[in-house]
Amino acid sequence: MDIFRGWENYVERLRENWLAAIGENDTVLLAGDTSWAMKLADCTADFTFLQQLPGKKILIKGNHDYWWTTLSKMNRYLAENHFTTLSFLHNDCAFVEGKALCGTRSWLFDIGEPHDEKVMNRECGRLRASLSAAGDAEKIAFLHYPPVYPNADAKEIVEILHEFGVKRCFYGHLHGPSIPRAVQGNIDGIEYRLISADALRFFPYKI
Repeated sequence: MDIFRGWENYVERLRENWLAAIGENDTVLLAGDTSWAMKLADCTADFTFLQQLPGKKILIKGNHDYWWTTLSKMNRYLAENHFTTLSFLHNDCAFVEGKALCGTRSWLFDIGEPHDEKVMNRECGRLRASLSAAGDAEKIAFLHYPPVYPNADAKEIVEILHEFGVKRCFYGHLHGPSIPRAVQGNIDGIEYRLISADALRFFPYKI
């Protein structure tokens, strides 16, 4: 029986599982919280780890990605450090096998701080820009924060997903004891799935 070992040896487990599942021509989307670094210049070790793994990697912003800055600065950092297999999803989309990968960090719906409405409006704008860039292609949405919760949802985000005809939405952020409470499955025509690392036991999920 496979017993989940939490975060024990997670880096090596992630590496082994990645090598077993991902080829050079595959694309992997990382749903945020990629590095604990506070500044972009301090991401080198984490990005080197990703660069050395097969496949193309697309990153979206998580709540702990404090290093995240402007797209021009991040792209320049990738070029200067020869991180040729990494890219960022930021106000745009990525086309893979005829499908459009769209997304943004999103935001929590119930914090109640004065700046929350401003942040949520900004994230809605970014999600709308990403989905608009997809045109008529099938759109798959990726968010860091969950758009749906038990008995509630981030209605602004969910409304945009429906507006653009999104049928599949993947999200991260939830870990440990929060995983069993994640809302997954088909809700009003959208299939939601949690893809945080420990929820997947550090094994890439094939979309």
